[in-house]
Amino acid sequence: MAKKSGKRKKKVEVVFLVCEETGDYNYTIRRKTGGEKLKLKKFCPRLQRHTIHNEKKK
Repeated sequence: MAKKSGKRKKKVEVVFLVCEETGDYNYTIRRKTGGEKLKLKKFCPRLQRHTIHNEKKK
């Protein structure tokens, strides 16, 4: 019998980045659980410019 390697799966969650101005769900990302909520400046296709996007779970 072969031994299984001792690797563990990393805890990852799928979160959405929601535009602060339009409320659109523009991006999905996979990140490690825990930590602070993300707040990034990303491109919003509806407004055709960069806006603040906040992390939101399902």
